[in-house]
Amino acid sequence: MSYDVMVVGGGIVGCAVADRLARLDLSVILLERDDDVASYATRANSGIVHAGYDCEPGTAKARFNVRGNAMMWNLAEELDVPCRKCGSLVVAPEEGLEGLEELKRKADSNGVVTEILDREGTLKKEPNVSDNVAYALYAPEAGVISPYQLAIALADRAVLNGAEVVTEAEVTAISRENNLWRAHTPKGTFDAKYVVNCAGPEAAAVNGFVGEEVYETEYRRGDYFVLDNTEGKNVSTVIFPLPTAAGKGILVAPTADGNVIYGPTSVPTYDGDTAVTAEALDEIRRSVPLTYARPAFNKCIRIYCGVRTVIGHDFIIRKSDRAENFVMACGICSPGLTSAPAIAEYIEELLVSCGMERRPKADAVTVMPRKLRLESLSEERLNTLVKENPAWGKIVCRCEKVTEAEIVEAIHSPVPATTVDAVKRRVRAGMGRCQGGFCATRVMEIISRETGMPLDEIRKGIGHSEIAVLAVKEADYD
Repeated sequence: MSYDVMVVGGGIVGCAVADRLARLDLSVILLERDDDVASYATRANSGIVHAGYDCEPGTAKARFNVRGNAMMWNLAEELDVPCRKCGSLVVAPEEGLEGLEELKRKADSNGVVTEILDREGTLKKEPNVSDNVAYALYAPEAGVISPYQLAIALADRAVLNGAEVVTEAEVTAISRENNLWRAHTPKGTFDAKYVVNCAGPEAAAVNGFVGEEVYETEYRRGDYFVLDNTEGKNVSTVIFPLPTAAGKGILVAPTADGNVIYGPTSVPTYDGDTAVTAEALDEIRRSVPLTYARPAFNKCIRIYCGVRTVIGHDFIIRKSDRAENFVMACGICSPGLTSAPAIAEYIEELLVSCGMERRPKADAVTVMPRKLRLESLSEERLNTLVKENPAWGKIVCRCEKVTEAEIVEAIHSPVPATTVDAVKRRVRAGMGRCQGGFCATRVMEIISRETGMPLDEIRKGIGHSEIAVLAVKEADYD
């Protein structure tokens, strides 16, 4: 089948692009190499909505960060995605005041509201900063959002507006056929007039397929501690150290879902390296007490890491001057999450400059249906739901209080969740203290029942990640 626009890559930028274009009178397809959208850097993102004070003035990062922040809060409301505009602090000891003043000058150049606070003012915003903190740069427009839920919601809205999302469809080659681009994938070939390359770690390869410049890509691993949600009450804002050449540093931050995270590191690595190391965790243990007075590593419920891609010092977002109707978004590292809606807005303009017609759909979905969550329901409302659907009375994930009804809804969502991790990203089943120790098998049973897949074919995520190898009671042992 032929489409108007093909988006390659289902991370936060690809999902934002697909969502924006799907609200136009266009046929749009998004191709993702993994089992679900938001499966690579987006799933492991810190979830910080950056204010934009630290971006070098005049760069693409500065432009899209500031515009993206301005768009983000309304977007989260439309999509019903958890978020908190809690502000951020860059904290520093006495000798760090000059560094904060330099950040303040960048903030002013970028049009970002900030304020330098003394220790007394800092403690009013965040009572638990460490004893050596003398000053802080406060940015009230910063906050936190669920990065994977944002990407999933964008993809879901794109599908409701007519787009197609094809997972496990890694683009292995692109050819030119009858004035159209043809993408070759394990799911078949797909033709489109326009291609938008948002392939993250594979962006260089996709560029190479069409004869565009292949940028040298650097990979950096970021390790994290995730703390139990009982720690959420102790962290009011996002706490950063003074940034260095390696990045924004080890932060302490609340999450939109109530946990607290420490991290990330910035370790040179390779594509796909998500193994946490003892050295990286030790670095976080050393760094957190420098900014935060109440480290609680004993409340850790998970450690994990993600890999981000870096190309030079700035985003590369442009239309190709070598390949017709080809647009790229490469090297989208931090602040890529915050920038995503603004990048999508700009890519729409680039496509229009390539000749794409822009006709908004009169009946496009804008506000997504509100999701029902057990914890937010009144007793009266819950009783009514249970009478209508008994699955609302069956709690599958005890830690996060997730019901069978919510899991079934995730499985049948516009972008279906058919792996254990895909369900987890949508409704948090398995994200609590036991990390799926209690609920994972029940989630598998529900997926099997709802999709017809045998239990031994249900996977944790991408690739050969089947969980149940065989039915023990049915095995024939010699």
